Amino acid sequence: MNSKTNILTFCVAKDSVGLSLKEILYNEMKLSSRLVRKLKSKKNILVNGNKIPFHAILRKGDLVQVIMEEEANQFEPEPISIEVVYDDVDLLIVNKHPGIVVHPTKGHPTGTMANAIVYYMQEKGEHFKIRFINRLDRDTSGLIMIAKNPFVQQEISKQMQENKVEKIYVAVVAGKFKEKKGTINAPIGRVEPENIKREVYEGGQESITHYEVIEEFQDASLVKIKLETGRTHQIRVHMSYIGHPLIGDELYGIENKDFIGRQALHAQSLVFYQPRTNQKISVNSSIPEDMESLIKKLTK
Repeated sequence: MNSKTNILTFCVAKDSVGLSLKEILYNEMKLSSRLVRKLKSKKNILVNGNKIPFHAILRKGDLVQVIMEEEANQFEPEPISIEVVYDDVDLLIVNKHPGIVVHPTKGHPTGTMANAIVYYMQEKGEHFKIRFINRLDRDTSGLIMIAKNPFVQQEISKQMQENKVEKIYVAVVAGKFKEKKGTINAPIGRVEPENIKREVYEGGQESITHYEVIEEFQDASLVKIKLETGRTHQIRVHMSYIGHPLIGDELYGIENKDFIGRQALHAQSLVFYQPRTNQKISVNSSIPEDMESLIKKLTK
């Protein structure tokens, strides 16, 4: 593939000879039907610089080019400081601090991560539509992935669906565990559609959380959590469900402003494959100050 952000290329090798352009796009380049339809309507699929029929058979050495036009950004830039932990031609990963909303909402129209990222992008001279691959609650800190083009959004989202992205969180929860390691497999959903609160119930979506105790305190534990599914509030609901709610969680857990002013949850690491290069990427972020302070209080 080309190193330019907006062009994906595929050179037809010996083992792809005899395939149609359509087969190359879907089977070799792994593009979604939605993206292909969009590219086709804009005449942005070329072979050796020319537009050819989808059923045309390709020969060895033919160069397929997929041109992804830059789309207008949907957020206003604001000079808000962000912590960038990874940045390449396709993908941006930032370490979100607690208390900041990911994207504008009716209640938070400005001052969001999206506004900060647009500003960062413009300062670098880049122009891309912001596509969040994962999201975090306002009071959860940690790693957020932003795709710079629809191809990468599609591919990493697919990796997540196939459980190929490793997502590790750390949390401080109430109580000590009898089993220091385990898996919670309990469906989660909203029993009342108008209520933001989720619950474990039979009609919910399949939800799987793996946990391991890292450190124990007098009446609390620091746990490492690996998500196999990514439901809204999954960690908060599951930990509360097994009797170990997150400290500081006003919705599902134990609120204590003297200890910490939000749920003690941090998205610490991500491991995934860069779709353009297929290189394995691992990124990490340090535990934020307020959680470090909480841990110190609990060890006294």
